[in-house]
Formats: sequence, C-alpha cells, structure tokens
Amino acid sequence: MPRFTIREQDLINNPTPRVSVCLCLDISPSMSGRLEYGAHPGTRGVPIDELNSGVKSFYQAIKKDSHAKYAAEVGVVAFSHSAFVVRDFDSIINSTPPQLELEMEKGGTSIGSAVKACLELLENCKKTYKKTGVDYYQPWLVIMTDGRPTDNTHLSIAPKVVELVENNKLIIIPIGIGNAADKESLAMLSPKLPPLKLQGLRFKEFFEWLSSSVSAIPHSKLGEEVKIDRNNVKGWSVPL
Repeated sequence: MPRFTIREQDLINNPTPRVSVCLCLDISPSMSGRLEYGAHPGTRGVPIDELNSGVKSFYQAIKKDSHAKYAAEVGVVAFSHSAFVVRDFDSIINSTPPQLELEMEKGGTSIGSAVKACLELLENCKKTYKKTGVDYYQPWLVIMTDGRPTDNTHLSIAPKVVELVENNKLIIIPIGIGNAADKESLAMLSPKLPPLKLQGLRFKEFFEWLSSSVSAIPHSKLGEEVKIDRNNVKGWSVPL
C-alpha cells in the first residue's frame, strides 16, 4: 500500500484542480526605503512593511473566495545575496502569510538564484500533483525587486524560464519597485508580459489585482492559456 505524506493525503482528500502561485520577493537592504522609490506625493510607509501587508491581504482575499481557497497553493522565496525558501507550497487554507524580514548582513540582488529556487519548488509541486492524481493549471511566478542583479545567475536561468513561458507552462508577472529596478533583467525573464513598475508603494493594490486574477482561474478550463487582465493594472502600475 502506498505511503503518503500529510500534504499528499490532503491533496487526495481534496482533489480540486490546483493553481500554484510562487512569490519571489526582494528582501535586500534597499527595501528598507533608503533608496528613492518615486512615490507619489503623500505616500508614506516602508517598502518591506508595505510588502508584508500586501502579501497578508493576498492570503486573506484568496481564503474568502469559495472556489479559490480550495484551488490556490502558495510558495514564497525571498532573495538578497542568495535565495531563501520561506514557504514551500501548501494549500492556502492550511497556510498563514509569512512575515518577511530584511537580509541586512550581506545585501545583494541575486534574482537568478531566487527564480531557480522557485522553479525547483514548482517542479516538485507538479510531481506531487501527478503522484496524487490532482490536475493543475498553469503556475504563476511573481517576481518583485527594487534593484538590478548583483550576479549573473539570471543569465543562466533565463532560457529555461522563457521556454516554460513560451510553452504555456508558466505565467510570469515581473514587477519593479522604485527607480532603481532593472528593466532589462526582468524583461529577460518575461517574454510575454513586459515588466511593470509599482506606483509608489501600492503593494496592496497589486496584491488585490493578483488575488482577483488567481480567483478567476478555477472558473477556466484546464489546459487553456490564461489571459492576464492588463486593463486593471493601471490602478497600481506604470511602465518600467
């Protein structure tokens, strides 16, 4: 008789088709707000605090949706000089939002190592779905950074990311934060959706858009390409 982990047993008990959302989030020292963020007049707050608040609102919104709460699984990878797996994938019903802290010791922006870690989490998640017989939609990968790469790891992982996106096996949402975010490196990882820049510190508005987008997925057909709602991004973004 096959032996299953607690997570695998949970998938068997709730065979709702899943959508995996991996949040790839910058926790470098600059997220303390010491750099210029191009905030609109009247904007207040510290970037890492606003990010945490936005992630919390994302979890809350998904849990309130009667369909999405059974379908959505969230993983979180943070990065600075290297990647840190904060939260492996699990049903959002069983999860609480992480409280991210700045990595102040070394600094740096290793976007590529973080994306690589995300892809590994997503691949393991897919294997678990297949093992337990659970169907799944295209996974989402959200990348949020306020800087430019401090190593070349993004160059080596970019071809793999592009291949997945072009074959409709991954959806990339690249978001720059502030005036120092590097458009070129984000564009290299996102062949379909041009990188967007967050308006000021409108993390909450972004995560409201993300939760709405994710909540719509369980109502779509398995295997069909998910269309990104680009009309509603104007409330929180500008071109990078």
